[in-house]
Amino acid sequence: MPLAPVVLVRGGEPLLVDRAATRLAALAKEHAAAAQGLPTDPDSSPRLPQESLEAVAFDTSQIEAAGYTRGMLDVLASPSLFGEHRHVLITGAEAASDAFIEDGLAYLTTAGHEVGDVTVVIRHEKGVRGKKLLDAIAKAGYPVVTCEQLKRDSDKVDFVKQELKDARRSATPAAVQALVEALGSDLRELASGCDQLIADTTGTITPDLVDKYYGGRVEATGFRVADAAVAGHTTEAVTLLRHALETGLDPVPLVAVLAMKLRALAKVSTVRGRGNPGNLGMAPWQVDRARRELRGWTPEGLATAITAVADADAQVKGEYRDPRFAVERAVLRICAAHGPQ
Repeated sequence: MPLAPVVLVRGGEPLLVDRAATRLAALAKEHAAAAQGLPTDPDSSPRLPQESLEAVAFDTSQIEAAGYTRGMLDVLASPSLFGEHRHVLITGAEAASDAFIEDGLAYLTTAGHEVGDVTVVIRHEKGVRGKKLLDAIAKAGYPVVTCEQLKRDSDKVDFVKQELKDARRSATPAAVQALVEALGSDLRELASGCDQLIADTTGTITPDLVDKYYGGRVEATGFRVADAAVAGHTTEAVTLLRHALETGLDPVPLVAVLAMKLRALAKVSTVRGRGNPGNLGMAPWQVDRARRELRGWTPEGLATAITAVADADAQVKGEYRDPRFAVERAVLRICAAHGPQ
């Protein structure tokens, strides 16, 4: 991640945006320490020894772009008379005031391209507000750090693997999958889950460990129901479903998990027997698992199951007086659509 006088951090994944902004502040502090003649340690991370961190002259300011008034940037980003580095973080540029956009455009004309004693980081998380300023930053050649949302399970699996790799920990593919299934709806929770497993356990992380910590999560429970249903295990699926509903699981996300499961099977079924599945937006282990789960399914049975989930989706969202019964009926129809065991 490059440091520059101006850096734009944009994207809809708040955790990644936060991490990028934090990393840029650390890089700015390292630059300030070097400029002030303080010792750095290239073999450590961060590269500043503690004594340098404490000694560096470094001032951090934060501006909320929505409440920005004219002239604030000029004041905060002016070189210090005392030789300290000034690092300015502007948040919420997606709701920026007109004054900030105008001052930001003016600042770009004077910022230069060599990192000096002032660095400015602008966070823009969504929408097109301030597009003129965003385009000007990119056109001027300043770095743009993109932090898009991780929507595909394969991307979340890669995220977990990298979190564990950074911590020098290992996990089985099934454990990584279980963690994504349990916490993958929120990247912050997924990162927190990784942190907790890293801190509280030793050795290789296994599915049993993930289940011990997060097996009670709504997402995990929903996936257990879906796994049993697509395997045609009627008694197990209904028992899990009823227990889940009794312990507070809402029918709407459960139907969503069933739909996700069947979509994966449908994707892989289209390339069954054709060798490599190509780019299905799925990790290799997900494709392998779907291939195993497709045993016993015919195209007609899969179509019936998908229709059952589509009907249940409409029913649990208001078209039926008893959402709990609607989702149970969908699970029974999925199990029935599966071929002989």
